[in-house]
Amino acid sequence: MTNDPLLERAQQLWADLAGAPVTFTESAIEVVASPQSLLCPPGWVGIVALGRAVIATAPDDGTAEIVRHALKDLSVTGVIDSAAVCDRLPVKETLGPATLAYCDAAGFHPAESSGVETISADHADMAALLARVPVEDADESGLAGITSPAFVVRTGTDVIAAAGYRSWPRHTAHVSVLTAPAARGRGLGRVVATAAVLEALNAGLLPQWRARPAASRRVARALGFRELGSQLSISLMPAGSAQRS
Repeated sequence: MTNDPLLERAQQLWADLAGAPVTFTESAIEVVASPQSLLCPPGWVGIVALGRAVIATAPDDGTAEIVRHALKDLSVTGVIDSAAVCDRLPVKETLGPATLAYCDAAGFHPAESSGVETISADHADMAALLARVPVEDADESGLAGITSPAFVVRTGTDVIAAAGYRSWPRHTAHVSVLTAPAARGRGLGRVVATAAVLEALNAGLLPQWRARPAASRRVARALGFRELGSQLSISLMPAGSAQRS
């Protein structure tokens, strides 16, 4: 058990998402079979490191044993290093690693958020923003899945930055932020994210920021989010397939 309340809440969240009894144990890697795991896409292996502990889920007992044996002597850092994992397992595809960061009211450093407008998540101007950015940026942001209102900044009538959050289990707010490419570098991500995080904290929720791009991670750190761990998902080649040479 950790003495860090923020880390403890994050670990409880991901243990629940594992879909099978599993525990974050310091300096250990616990692997369980869980076909219903939400740590990764269906049929994949999901790995989450938080603090100095790691949990992993596999779609069946046989795969869990393979993963357990392959990863047992890796460090916490090594377990979420896709190159290190690919050296140990016949990996077909990877997602991540993505950094997991969290914030509480005491650590939050809000930006000045005057000029932010609140609109519904399904507003046509949100769809227009998502349509204007590269598909990979829209997907990375997760903005299409928010359940909160959207907090936006406009130029004229166009939304150029937006943020919100999706409600997750254990009173968690999974934060999403997106800025149009032409408007980046002006701090607008911090501005709209401030409004979304304030909304979450005022509702008693735990803000979570999951990110791969360095720019997104910088925004989170500037707002006071603490990087507590990482998430990696891997798809393994079918048994009998030729392994990577």
